[in-house]
Amino acid sequence: MNYQLDEIDKKILDFLVENTRMPFTEIAKQMDVSAGTIHVRVKKMEDAGIILGSSLNIDYSKLDYHFTAFIGILLTKSNRTQEVLKELATIPNVIEASVISGKYNIFCKVKAKNTEDAKRIIYQIDDIQDVMRTESMISMEEHISDKNRLIRAVSI
Repeated sequence: MNYQLDEIDKKILDFLVENTRMPFTEIAKQMDVSAGTIHVRVKKMEDAGIILGSSLNIDYSKLDYHFTAFIGILLTKSNRTQEVLKELATIPNVIEASVISGKYNIFCKVKAKNTEDAKRIIYQIDDIQDVMRTESMISMEEHISDKNRLIRAVSI
């Protein structure tokens, strides 16, 4: 479905990006339109695949996960990528995984409590069949972590 965003859709997205839990009635009130209009527009954007759902932003440090690492994974064969991704999905500490080009086949982001916990997770990744080797990079500090920031710059 090819759906063109208009100014009303963009404003709705702005509200939802800022607070995914904002009630449609509140958005409608601030935009001076009916709640039905908001509901219909959001449904159309969902049907078009523009809105894929909603998510929470979690501060893992408040849950005692202070260690972030990025792991480059080199495989024995690139045709084993999907199998390795399935195995990575079973490790809860792997919070992102991407198939990439370049030096590695897969690049993932890992959250751990400390270096000992990170070592355990990296060894777990190393033990996956067809993982030839991994390279770890420790995040010293995260500055930009906002998957929705691009929508603010998208022109309609």
